[in-house]
Amino acid sequence: MGGSFNPPHEGHRLAARTALHRLGLDEIWWIVTPGNPLKSQGGLQPLAQRLAAVRALAVHPRMRVTAFEDALGSPYTAVTLQFLKRRYPGVKFVWVMGADNLANFHRWQNWRGIATAMPIAVVDRPGFRLNALAAQAAKALAGRRLPEEQARGLAAMKAPAWVFLTNPLNRQSSTAIRQNVEISS
Repeated sequence: MGGSFNPPHEGHRLAARTALHRLGLDEIWWIVTPGNPLKSQGGLQPLAQRLAAVRALAVHPRMRVTAFEDALGSPYTAVTLQFLKRRYPGVKFVWVMGADNLANFHRWQNWRGIATAMPIAVVDRPGFRLNALAAQAAKALAGRRLPEEQARGLAAMKAPAWVFLTNPLNRQSSTAIRQNVEISS
């Protein structure tokens, strides 16, 4: 589960716990990225600060927090996933992302390569379900979508394969938290 986590919040933890349990994962890795190439870097807290905040939030014996992407020298998920597959050839990974990301997935560099690199779990986010499921990438991958009841088998599926996980929704967002801090300052 990658992201800038600027800042991390309870909604992120809910997504991580949902994926961990509903997919039957052994672990979930929070990959704190140096920055999102599709977002402005203005207001982005230093990586070390975001990493510490994620570590404070992701306290769970099966959650691992890392910022290895910084050493890769690329902000692109496709590069990250290829690295993981080379580094851990026997591990069955699932890429976990929020519904807000699926809505814009077609804008990601090599999004089709990401979809064929490993199965994807999309966790619902408030206000994004309809846009995500109607998005270009969701339509292109519609024939590879698993019913939610089969989510536990996703890690064993050959990519492209994906599932949309509905869950209790948490309205927190990093953007809103940052805006509230700016208003308070």
